[in-house]
Amino acid sequence: MKLLYSLTSPYARKVRVVAAEKRIEIEMLIVALADPDCPVIHHNPLGKIPVLILDDGESLFDSRVIVEYLDNRTPLARLIPQENSAKIWVRRWEALADGVCDAAILARQEAARPENLRDAAVIEKQMGKVTRGLTQLNAELGENKWCVDDTFSLADIALGCLLGWLDLRYSDMGWRDAYPNLARHFDEMMKRSSFSETVPPAS
Repeated sequence: MKLLYSLTSPYARKVRVVAAEKRIEIEMLIVALADPDCPVIHHNPLGKIPVLILDDGESLFDSRVIVEYLDNRTPLARLIPQENSAKIWVRRWEALADGVCDAAILARQEAARPENLRDAAVIEKQMGKVTRGLTQLNAELGENKWCVDDTFSLADIALGCLLGWLDLRYSDMGWRDAYPNLARHFDEMMKRSSFSETVPPAS
C-alpha cells in the first residue's frame, strides 16, 4: 500500500500514527498539491490528501475512512472499539477534533488572502468554532488520561493531531494556557513514539 500525504497535514498525520500503532507497513509518498503533476487527482477526484492506494490499485480517501480500514486490517492494538457505544463516542471525539481543525484551516486560508479581499467575518466565524470546540474538548476530557473509557484510542490520536497542528500553525494562540486539560493530553501523546516521530516540520 502507498499513502499520498504531506508532512504538515493533520489528517495525514492521523493516518500515519494509526499505521504505526497498528504496525502496518505502508510506503509513504510526499506530494505537493500545488504541483501540476501531483498524482492525487488520479486517485481522489476531490484532489485532497491523504489518499491510501491499495495493493490492487484501488484508492481510499478521507482520513476517517482510511483509519477505519487500517484498524480493521488486524486485531492488533484496536483503536476503534467494537462495542457500539464506545465506538460512537470515539468517532464523536474524532469528528469534533477534525471539525475544529477544518475551521482553523479555513480561518488561516482566509487570513492569507490579500487584505483587500480578506473577509474578517469569515475568520471570526471560523475561529468561533475553534474556540467553542476546544472549550468542549477540554471540558469533556477533564482529568482523564485518555478521551474514552480511560483507554487509548483513535479519539486520542485525532485530538493529538489537532493540537499538534495548532502548535504548528497557531503558535501564538496560547491554547496550552487556555485549555490545560488538552495541554496535559498532548504531553501524554508526545510520549508515544508513533506520535512524536511524526511531528510536522516547523516550516
